[in-house]
This record gives sequence, structure tokens and C-alpha cells, in this order.
Amino acid sequence: MDKLFIRYKDSRIHYRLFGAGSKIVLCFHGYGQDADSFSFLEKYAGTGYRFYAIDLPFHGKSEWNQDLNFNTADLLAILEEIPGFKSQQIILIGYSLGGRVALSLYENIPERTERMTLLAPDGLKVNLWYWLTTQTTPGNKLFRFTMKYPGWFFTFLKTINKLGMVNSSVFKFVNYYIGRAEARSQLYNRWTAFRKLKPSLKNIKSEIRQYKTPVQLIYGKYDRIILPVIGRKFQKGIENYCTLRVINSGHQVLRENYIKEILPFLLTTPGNN
Repeated sequence: MDKLFIRYKDSRIHYRLFGAGSKIVLCFHGYGQDADSFSFLEKYAGTGYRFYAIDLPFHGKSEWNQDLNFNTADLLAILEEIPGFKSQQIILIGYSLGGRVALSLYENIPERTERMTLLAPDGLKVNLWYWLTTQTTPGNKLFRFTMKYPGWFFTFLKTINKLGMVNSSVFKFVNYYIGRAEARSQLYNRWTAFRKLKPSLKNIKSEIRQYKTPVQLIYGKYDRIILPVIGRKFQKGIENYCTLRVINSGHQVLRENYIKEILPFLLTTPGNN
């Protein structure tokens, strides 16, 4: 597996390259992960694919120096530097946060996308808290204050958890990502930087129908962060092109121990499953 970098303005974007096949697969990881999350695919995918797994800004070994602003134009400009990206059809794979990145990319280049697999994807539903903290000035100011001085929020979180207003999985998930000062700083930077990646589901579904793009959604049966019902709602109107599979996992569906369940959906079109 090769470790490579792309220069973009004042930043350096790290990515991993594995596989020597002719089909280009772009892989986008989840929150707090990196390109290595996809490395196990090399052992199972055969010889027909060439995987480019990108470390997103504020993740992995990428060094992002363009302020807290990362949009689709930035993503496209970065990908233009990948050999073969300009001339070939691509396959998109996105997990969690990476699902929102994949959707944003697809919206801009649907004609060049052979198929798309989304694993427990973000981007199919507007999260109220994310919207308040990233799309409104007062909300973002409060978000920044809270990440520096989180005491009041911990008290609030514990209270609503005791009252049953938030399930224990979400409570543990949030507590994990704001329990340390470094993690809180990363959370603020990442959420704020990605605020402009807002895929239009109406446009995307129209493009899926127009270009007949096979889309595969994979969810965890026990996921309490991103629920399968969100995927079922998105599937309406594009049932001829979009399949949905629920596997016996939680939110962490991108794991090697689930490879037998997810590999056919990663690398084959719905009609060939």
C-alpha cells in the first residue's frame, strides 16, 4: 500500500493507494478515522480495482491550512491530481461522514460515477444539532464556547440521558468525542470545516434516475447513530436503482469481520448481487 500526498494551495492531502486494477474506487472514511480504514478491502476485492482512500481535512496525515472551510470545489480540485481521475469512470464508497462527502461529489459529477456504495452514511438527513452549530452564527459561537468550556454541556447531557431523552448509545458517542480538550478542538474544526458540504437529496435522486446510477446503502441493525429508516426514506422514488441492506452490526459497519456481508454490495451492481 502506497502512502502519497497531494499539494493543494497551502495544504497537503494524504491518501493511500492499493490495488492495481483498472477500475478507480474513491474511498471516504468516517469521522475520526483515516484512509487505513479501507485497507482490508485489498485482500478481498480481487485484481480489478485500484483504491484511492483519502484522509479528509483534519483527519489522518492530511494537513489542512485553508481555514475552517472545505467545499466540493476543494474536493474536486484535490481529486484532479489523482492519476486517471479526469479520464475514467469512478466508483464511490463512503462511510458515515464519508457518505456525505461521496454524495456531495456525486451531485457534481454524476455522469462519471459508475456506482456508489454508502455505509451508514451521513448526509441523508439534516441533523438539528449539526445545523444549529454550523449553519447559524449564534449556534457556532455557542459551539466554540462549549468546546472550550464544556462543563455546562456535560451536566446537560447527563440530565437528558437520565430523563431518557437521548439513548445511551448517543450519550456514549457524544461523551467519547468531547471528553478530552484535543477531541473537542478536533470536533469543532471538523464540523465547522465541513459545513458547506450540503448535498441536495432532490438533485441527487433526480441524477440517479437520469444516469441510472446503481446505489447501495448498508446499515447496521443495532446502529443508534444513523438509523436504517433514513435510508429507506431516501430510497423512495429510486427503488429501481437503490438497494438497502441491514447487517448485524452497530454503527461500525466498515470492519473486516463484516466483509462477507458487505463485499458483494461494495463491488457489484445491484442487478448482479
